[in-house]
Amino acid sequence: MKVERHVVLFTPEVHWNTGNIGRTCLGVGATLHLIKPLGFSLASKAVKRAGLDYWQRVDLRVWENWEDFSTSQKPLPGEMALLSKNGSRPFWEIAPGRRQFLVFGSETAGLPAFIRSRYPQSTYHIPISCQIRCLNLSTAVGIVLYESLRASGLEHAWRPTDDGAGG
Repeated sequence: MKVERHVVLFTPEVHWNTGNIGRTCLGVGATLHLIKPLGFSLASKAVKRAGLDYWQRVDLRVWENWEDFSTSQKPLPGEMALLSKNGSRPFWEIAPGRRQFLVFGSETAGLPAFIRSRYPQSTYHIPISCQIRCLNLSTAVGIVLYESLRASGLEHAWRPTDDGAGG
């Protein structure tokens, strides 16, 4: 089954998180959606540095607001997975599907109530200890995105190069 993954960042604030997330999305063929307002300029050297030389190849879509995103993408309730530290279930209970939207809030405010209330059966959390308030956003996206692809047959396509670059 060919899968389609969408990572949605609602009002992201930290440029290097967004750059790292863009690089991860490119690595698995996911689309990155950014919902304005952004806490940085996409022309920022820091965003490009975090995304390395990959940034220009990221399948990036920028939306003026949540309504524009929703109207254009028309996600069905079963295609939505909202990640919040207050989510009702652990992320590994997200039902696998062909098309999924993994939605994350901003680094300081999280997902607003108006979004969570539209999809009350679709809120998930990443379990953490009481020693921290939350995980870094780019770490959280990586965890959930790769878990969502576990059964998809994603292949490791990296090939060594002669220039010694890459890890």
